[in-house]
Amino acid sequence: PVCCCNSNSRPTYLARAYHLSIFILSTMTDMYDEPKTSGVSFPAYPHSERGSARGRAQDPVGFLLSVEQRARERQVAYETVRLLRKDVIDCYRKEGVNHYDNCKDVTETYYKVVVKRDVGQVQPDWSDKSKHEGF
Repeated sequence: PVCCCNSNSRPTYLARAYHLSIFILSTMTDMYDEPKTSGVSFPAYPHSERGSARGRAQDPVGFLLSVEQRARERQVAYETVRLLRKDVIDCYRKEGVNHYDNCKDVTETYYKVVVKRDVGQVQPDWSDKSKHEGF
């Protein structure tokens, strides 16, 4: 933006208000921007469980890779919930008093994800179903 004040003089009240309004407008309009997506992808590792009763894994490297895979899946589930919550908030703010009618599909999508076990985290196929290491 072009400054409305002379560089040799102190900025006037109007000039400071102008700069403040530019700052506020530039920080509050992100809800109208296109969603940003990342091109990063991680390879999926095969699931490896602990082996014996003492808790040692038969394949330690595979076990650690599968733990990292589950942690990534958990983070994806949490971020999905966070993004859906932001969509609901944005819809409520945009629609105002009509949010009961116009935001129904957004809130239903959010509700269906939130009520799932582990908020929809992808779980491996455990050999012993009583051993559930999800959070």
